[in-house]
Amino acid sequence: MKAIRISLFLVFACLLTPLVNAAALPDFTELVEEASPAVVNISTVQKQGSQTLSTPFGQFQGPNGEEIPEIFRHFFREIPQFRDRPHRAPRSLGSGFIISHDGYILTNHHVIKDADQVMVRLNDRRELEAKVVGSDERTDVALLKIDADDLPVVRLGQSSELKVGEWVLAIGSPFGFDHSVTAGIVSATERALANENYVPFIQTDVAINPGNSGGPLFNLDGEVVGINSQIYTRSGGFMGLSFAIPIDMALEVSEQLKGQGFVERGWLGVLIQEVNRDLAESFGLKKPAGALVAKVMPDSPAAAAGLQEGDIILSFNDHSVVLSSDLPPLVGRIKPGESAEVVVIRDGRKKTLEVTIGRLPDEGSDGQPAAKKQPVETSRLGLVVAPLPEELKDKWSVRSGVIVEQVEEGAAARAGLVRGDVITMLNGERVETLEQFQRIVEELPAGRSVPLRVVRRGNPMFIALKPE
Repeated sequence: MKAIRISLFLVFACLLTPLVNAAALPDFTELVEEASPAVVNISTVQKQGSQTLSTPFGQFQGPNGEEIPEIFRHFFREIPQFRDRPHRAPRSLGSGFIISHDGYILTNHHVIKDADQVMVRLNDRRELEAKVVGSDERTDVALLKIDADDLPVVRLGQSSELKVGEWVLAIGSPFGFDHSVTAGIVSATERALANENYVPFIQTDVAINPGNSGGPLFNLDGEVVGINSQIYTRSGGFMGLSFAIPIDMALEVSEQLKGQGFVERGWLGVLIQEVNRDLAESFGLKKPAGALVAKVMPDSPAAAAGLQEGDIILSFNDHSVVLSSDLPPLVGRIKPGESAEVVVIRDGRKKTLEVTIGRLPDEGSDGQPAAKKQPVETSRLGLVVAPLPEELKDKWSVRSGVIVEQVEEGAAARAGLVRGDVITMLNGERVETLEQFQRIVEELPAGRSVPLRVVRRGNPMFIALKPE
């Protein structure tokens, strides 16, 4: 009898387990029914600009047919066009969502970039031409407007409240399949991506494919918390890593686009780099943290506030700066003219500075002129150095330093110095002349890392140098 009872208990437990597991999983049906009407399909028509083949994963070939490698890919879709039909314009397919009853729509900048015409297909199958109110390439956000009233809208949430591990859901048009629904969890927040300085991305494992670009990312309350923007891929398709623009940032951008047609960002005026273990040791830090100031732009807010090259920024406006990538989004979201507090480590001590944030200027580029040959000097670091040519001072905005003519075997080679590097600071002391540089080198402690600042082809950086 006892054996029968145990058997019945085991059978009951086996039957109950799937039901318990099923009850623990979220039910997205009501969310999808409520939110889907406000999700739209976006197609664009643009002039044929080249003779290359457009693929379903976007255009990844150069003018001679060479492959253009792209790991982080925006995922909008282009209907294939072939070389024997050069006059037909490609139609790019993406997604978007309605944020106001009178027809304002959010999507990605890359979905509507260079478009001659933008068409929006609504949930009720109506197709309306949209006006591009404004578009911002740095954050990949675009604001559209269609001429319609009483439209369904999404509910907007707060991406700042997202937690790693919570469920999220995407609705979009992958490969043109309208209102496809996929779900997953938040894998990380405030994720920095290569060449994306101003967006702290939401990372998820939601299945995203070409055509999802610009579509909404929902939390379980049915609120939009992000705009699906990029995937990490080696094949061109989904590999489990997708990235969304936080809705808090997207709304700030859209308000500026709506009000003035462009976006103003805060500007500090510094070039920064990551603090690795060796650099942390050379600056006397217990652990790698912060943003190391490699260059202070002349006539910048940072220069006016007294920031110096070699400062390590630990916090900005009470927000901790753990990685150097944490700083640009924090600065960019401050309105020009407002004040901010910056906490730095300088000479091993904390210092608080107040800076009046400026307006981010347009991006430019520096030239890369060749240095003139000068009389050379050798040092015990395994370096042959020369006085800095005047033309490099102007081109690269370098006030003083010595230029590396040759790298021999030794500490400098192990640290990664190369010919053409301009040494501007060593062990916290600015380099002015060859004689001074030699003196600093002779006084360097043996067997301990010291910070060395170089300007390489116009780009400043710190290197940890460990003399023998």
